[in-house]
Amino acid sequence: MGGGTGAFAAYRRGMIAGFSPPHPRTLEELLPRELAARLDRLDLLSRKILSGKLPGERRSKRRGQSVEFDDFRDYSPGDDLRHIDWNVYARLDRIFIKLFRAEEDLALNLVVDASASMDVGRPSKLVYAHRLAFALAYVGLVNQNRVAMSVFGRAGPRQLAPVRGRTSVQRLAAFLLESLNPRDGSSALEAESGAAFASAMRQLATVRPARGIMVLLSDFLYDAAPGLNYLAPAAAAGTLDAYAVQLLAPGEIDPTGEAPRGLLGDLRLTDVETAQAAEVTVTPQTIEKYRENLRGHNERLKRECFSRGVAHLIVPTDTPVEQLVTNTLRRGGLLR
Repeated sequence: MGGGTGAFAAYRRGMIAGFSPPHPRTLEELLPRELAARLDRLDLLSRKILSGKLPGERRSKRRGQSVEFDDFRDYSPGDDLRHIDWNVYARLDRIFIKLFRAEEDLALNLVVDASASMDVGRPSKLVYAHRLAFALAYVGLVNQNRVAMSVFGRAGPRQLAPVRGRTSVQRLAAFLLESLNPRDGSSALEAESGAAFASAMRQLATVRPARGIMVLLSDFLYDAAPGLNYLAPAAAAGTLDAYAVQLLAPGEIDPTGEAPRGLLGDLRLTDVETAQAAEVTVTPQTIEKYRENLRGHNERLKRECFSRGVAHLIVPTDTPVEQLVTNTLRRGGLLR
């Protein structure tokens, strides 16, 4: 974000952690049965015409050959004569070609920021990101789409190869729960979030084609442009439908809510990612400057996403995941 006061820099780097409830440790804590039942009725939807690799249950926007009729169009020289509708020709004396709806799968790639600065807020951005990732992955799996998962942060980039089908739900849940509760504690200092994001995106671009839907879950309180650059070619080519979902804790959006917990006056704050300390004086003027800088940063991020063909959405983490998935993301065109 750059600029601003010391308090702004401290807050944006996740230095104010506060109390956070224990992380989920079971599949049902990550995705309650009631929400799973509602998700069973949803499916992924791409805003672009994407071509899958394997037969699937999804009805794509791409017209092709299948048993399901879709539409007619006028005959053009070179068209396959087997697709001419001779019944229409007999009635109208015009040649029409029958079009069919192609049945194909859709790849869903989920990228989750698990850096230390995400584990702040009430509720925790880290937990919220994992819950949302699992909810979206669940929708993809129950509809026989390919789902891949990547996590970057404390333990470095970790990837789960694409999986399909409801039988993969347990495996994907185990991957996310391990990210939330690493066995080694992952207490070592990590790379700066922007560098970690760029590294993860570079690795993804190298080992996995940028095709299908990609959802990035992070607070994006860093320079995301280098990482987003890896998505631009595929987005421009129409093979990638990408979303940057910016998760912000309520206290990050409005720091005045943290005042009763001590976020005023002379403070010594410690960065959870670098362990560097800063002496700051937080005043109402400081908080107003923080708000101004946050607005500026978010506007720049939105422009950077737009210029690379990536949709940008800000989500406060006090928004119920069920509401976000079944309402907001359906209106936004990611789900149906």
